[in-house]
Amino acid sequence: MIYLDYAATTPISDEALHVFAEASKKAFANSNSLHDEGDAARTLLEACRGQIADLIGGNASGVCFTGGGSEANVLAIETLLKNSPKHKNHIIASALEHSSIYNYLLSLEQKGYEVTFLLPDKHGKLHVEAIRDALTEQTALVSIQHANSEIGCIQNLENIGYFLHDKPVYFHSDCVQSFGKIPIKANAWKVDAISVSSHKVYGPKGVGGLYLNPRKHLTPVLSGGTHENGFRAGTVNVPGIAAFTYAAAAACSVMQTEFSRLESLKKRFSAKLSDYREHVHMINKDLDDQLPTIIGLVIRGIEGQYMLLEANRRGLAISTGTACQIGMQTPSKALMAIGLTSDEALQYIRISTGKHTNAEDLDKMAVIIEKAINERYMERRERLHERR
Repeated sequence: MIYLDYAATTPISDEALHVFAEASKKAFANSNSLHDEGDAARTLLEACRGQIADLIGGNASGVCFTGGGSEANVLAIETLLKNSPKHKNHIIASALEHSSIYNYLLSLEQKGYEVTFLLPDKHGKLHVEAIRDALTEQTALVSIQHANSEIGCIQNLENIGYFLHDKPVYFHSDCVQSFGKIPIKANAWKVDAISVSSHKVYGPKGVGGLYLNPRKHLTPVLSGGTHENGFRAGTVNVPGIAAFTYAAAAACSVMQTEFSRLESLKKRFSAKLSDYREHVHMINKDLDDQLPTIIGLVIRGIEGQYMLLEANRRGLAISTGTACQIGMQTPSKALMAIGLTSDEALQYIRISTGKHTNAEDLDKMAVIIEKAINERYMERRERLHERR
């Protein structure tokens, strides 16, 4: 199977798996225990905390490890709202947010919060002016995803953070899809919270990270906790965190070269399909602020699920969008937000690349697309001929 669904999850690297196994043997104890075994686990945990902080441009005291990116997103919102004045019940987010945020914000509406979902432009870009116009005296939080997992657009968090830093609102960003692919600069962007995840950077599943700006002296949602500075309860998964940290450091160390390599592969793939541009629309093909790892295509007249099954039948794994929405019959809200029709959104496929992807893999995917288009339009020509 040729795997082209890295945006959904990545395979754990052999090195990260080895780190997990070794840490499970040598740092298995509760990191809060006072004996020597607990001290060994705690020492490793704090080393990981410092390294993750370095990778995201933050401070070690602000790093809290979680059970994944979705948990980090919800915990960030819960924490920032708890620390906001009680009269502030307004939240601003983009219409492109991951389902963990989008659905949680919808649930907050049922509890009396007012949520403004800002529509991006046709490329998925959200501009500072839209946030400025939406701000009110009741705004407690602005949450803007760094890079979208379906269309790959990258938001300018530096501009947004600069605009918000002197405003009495908290600023959170879901950086799960961008971490390890493009630089994260927590302090420079003046964000109050950032979410990241292990399984997007070739680490184990079930591990994530939340950065909470330590300068804000935030109060945890639950009182009395002893783990993770009180922000998350439960015995800490030190082996998983060690493997996550190793994988993240490895991904960040080759970030620039991988970006260039995958960008070249994406351009090559686009050129392969140039003869079919009447039938294939590549989302954000010429956008500069775009992850090269995500190739979003609308193949006119062919449903995305059909293309997924055709690719799978021929040994290639792709997606029709975010894996968190699998089984849903409604069109993707992200695709609708950038102006696609319902039919176009249902004709969408996502090819997402990673460190094991090569040119031959994408060539095979191009052949499958070309064949599907040729067969579909041959069928149509035959039907028209029969009617005549």
